[in-house]
Amino acid sequence: MRAIWKGAISFGLVNIPVGLYSAIRPANEVKFHLLRKSDLSPIRYKRVAEADDKEVPWEDIVKGFEYKKGEFVVLEEEDFKRVQIESNQTVDIKEFVELEQIDPMFFDQPYFLVPGKGGAKAYVILREALKRTKKVGIAKVVIKTREHLAAVKPMGDALVLELMRFADELADPADVKLPATKEVGQRELTMAQSLVESLSGRWEPHKYKDEYREALMNLIEEKVKSGGKQAPAGKAARPKSAKVIDLVAVLQQSLQQAQGGKKKTAWHHRKAA
Repeated sequence: MRAIWKGAISFGLVNIPVGLYSAIRPANEVKFHLLRKSDLSPIRYKRVAEADDKEVPWEDIVKGFEYKKGEFVVLEEEDFKRVQIESNQTVDIKEFVELEQIDPMFFDQPYFLVPGKGGAKAYVILREALKRTKKVGIAKVVIKTREHLAAVKPMGDALVLELMRFADELADPADVKLPATKEVGQRELTMAQSLVESLSGRWEPHKYKDEYREALMNLIEEKVKSGGKQAPAGKAARPKSAKVIDLVAVLQQSLQQAQGGKKKTAWHHRKAA
């Protein structure tokens, strides 16, 4: 794996040389091509002007900002250079805050920070200090000419740089209509709490898989083997009814099933032992 950025973590008078590596794999999306039905010829898209439906070559295309409906101001390359932020190749930590104070919605994309030559000792010191204080470093960093807000977090033996959203990028929950707490009865709330406790467990991310993608890939493999013929029809999931339900009855039934499942699992463990 190659570093996408090399620089240093800076806080106080401390500088730790680091490389930045992606901490996520590309999304396992099933990608499709749009084809003409008659001969499966791939579809291409053209850049066409709205005014006369004529194709426009790249050299005649400029960037414009719509400041009013139908009114644009054009920005040239020189304009972008005037506001371009110079990268000093530094993860500049401004302050340290408690991780639990940060709403998870602020976090966006993680990267691994790997120590460079001569930086291992300082790297470990920062990592362990963050673990013991349960804090993260809030930093500014420039990546690909754009300034980002970021958090430096410990994760096992690694330090992770997680790009964050600025406050004005998050929508306010007050903008949507939400139900009030007074609309819930105490009995329903107690049962729901018991159900949550019954279904609680340890976070094990590897037990969750993209079942839709697996089923889709299996279907594609079947069609490839059959020469593109129609695959055998499977059972389609039925949409759930939107009718009004007896919440107490449903909670009670769910609670009984959850408790029954836990008793069955415990019995199997005792039998195995």
